[in-house]
Amino acid sequence: MANADQNKMGIDAQKDSINALPFDKVAVHDERLKRQEGDNRAYLMELTTRNLLYNYELEAAITHDANIPGDIHGGWESPTCQLRGHFLGHWLSAAAMHYAATGDRELKAKADVIVDRLAKCQEANGGSWVASIPEKYLYRIARGREIWAPHYTIHKTFMGLVDMYRYAGNRTALSVADHFADWFYDWSSRFDRDQMDDILDFETGGMLEIWVQLYDITRNDKYKKLMERYYRQRLFTPLINGEDPLTNMHANTTIPEVIAAAEAYNVTGEERYKDIVTAYWNSAVTERGTLATGGQTNGEIWGPKKSLSARLGLKTQEHCTVYNMMRLADYLFRWTGEAKYMDYIERNLYNGVLAQTYWHWEHTNGYSPESPDFGLIAYFLPMRAGARKGWGSKFNDFFCCHGSMVQANAALNRYMYYQADLDLYVTMYFDSDASFTVGGKNVTIKQRRDPLTGSFHLSSTSSGKQLVNRTAAQYPHNPDTLCVYLQIETESSVEFTIHARIPEWIQEPAVVSYNDRQIAVAEEGSCFVDIREEFHDGDTICISMKMGIQACPLPDDENMVAFMYGPEVLAGLCDEERMLYTGGDAPEHILVHENEREWGNWKSDFKTVGQPAGIHFIPLNRVGYENYCVYFPIKK
Repeated sequence: MANADQNKMGIDAQKDSINALPFDKVAVHDERLKRQEGDNRAYLMELTTRNLLYNYELEAAITHDANIPGDIHGGWESPTCQLRGHFLGHWLSAAAMHYAATGDRELKAKADVIVDRLAKCQEANGGSWVASIPEKYLYRIARGREIWAPHYTIHKTFMGLVDMYRYAGNRTALSVADHFADWFYDWSSRFDRDQMDDILDFETGGMLEIWVQLYDITRNDKYKKLMERYYRQRLFTPLINGEDPLTNMHANTTIPEVIAAAEAYNVTGEERYKDIVTAYWNSAVTERGTLATGGQTNGEIWGPKKSLSARLGLKTQEHCTVYNMMRLADYLFRWTGEAKYMDYIERNLYNGVLAQTYWHWEHTNGYSPESPDFGLIAYFLPMRAGARKGWGSKFNDFFCCHGSMVQANAALNRYMYYQADLDLYVTMYFDSDASFTVGGKNVTIKQRRDPLTGSFHLSSTSSGKQLVNRTAAQYPHNPDTLCVYLQIETESSVEFTIHARIPEWIQEPAVVSYNDRQIAVAEEGSCFVDIREEFHDGDTICISMKMGIQACPLPDDENMVAFMYGPEVLAGLCDEERMLYTGGDAPEHILVHENEREWGNWKSDFKTVGQPAGIHFIPLNRVGYENYCVYFPIKK
């Protein structure tokens, strides 16, 4: 597979002590995640090579169509849009990550063809330029004239090329990126610091991150020069000085720049870069607060600190912001080992990535939805009462979140397992296998959720055969417990430490057992339980975590609450704002289980009690085309 030479190619060249297990070392068995990865792969293959490359080959004068083909991609990929071509970079990045995770040679072959054709575009353009937009766009912003984010668009091309090298071993991609960088090295040398800062005020995307990655791979000094030229001091300096440069500013303009600083710290070890990242997180998350979902923005804008109630609109929680803030949290976890960053990622995974991409109706025999049964990508996740998700189309939108969608779903096994020498961190709870080496010995951890149903499917194995299962009656009602088993497979005994994350949402102390012997109790969440043992083949760890309804008020309004069940935000299915009455009880007592079991599965359906009109609640990630509310005013 592609990962055999990862270290030489710079894929895991970070200098931090905790590293995520490589994509190909984590196999996902969770049905929801597998379905989304499968949908994502099918979509990557469905998009034609001709249409993906059209704007590049048009710019290089390789395509000479007198008329634009009728099926050409629309929206932001339209040949008349100034951001045209940005999606191809996302596509290449997603294809590369999917290949690294699965070894999918068919998808890699398609990606390799695209890289080869980009190389021909570069040759046709004179040997360096290989963008989908003309060079004059950059000369235009250098003169202070308006143009829609050429650096942003070009960064995506670089990103796709670099990821095709890092994750798929395509050396042509590295060569194309390296020669493309020569153009920027020469062009940027013409400007002094003030002039360059003016240029960087036009959205730069992740250009700085590209220069860092290429420096890490090649150790060519030209990239160190580019790193300094693209250093975003008008953002970084106030952050380091403890100021707030974010309020009412476009969010995802700055997040990729700060991710670049995180990567620069890993590559160079310069503390200034780490200071930028920690200051940004403090300003954007700690001081600003988050929605129950983990998201924060409205209309793509950072709001005032701890002031979210006035911005519950139709354009809340942009998907790109979700995806990139999860990436930033990953860096901070690897630096610190603190569980709070994984809590943040978990919230955004369940209530962002899974709530805004590749939605499917849960089909049940005898019932079909009136609306479409599939949703591709929701640019935003509305928080206005009674709103609906707006699902994008396959071929006619291609807004920015269209691109982060295919990346986010390319390898959903990220963020699950991390290793630091003799320490293995289990950070997410999904059915999965993790393979790693510790003390020179090969180890596999098989993680499985116990559904607590009495069986892993149905109480009947066929329509004509019923099994009498004594354990099926053990839980007459929903047990409200996440019970996870970790089974160790090893060729011989080996001593190491498993750090199991205890999520922030536990309702009672979490209990950890080793080979049926209780060894630890975590009184509160957002921490790790450390299990150090000499593990033998077949050893089992059980982690039991109590779930329940949790009321989550807005940071600036304790009487405006959302409800969570475990890591999932619940959505009330109604088309207008409804007041909920507590009767003096805690708000979480308003909801009780409804339709708690179907077939062999417990369900996360709830209903209100003691209210003028009942409201049905389901996880936000299960909402498709229904009108819903996340936040409700509470009256005692």
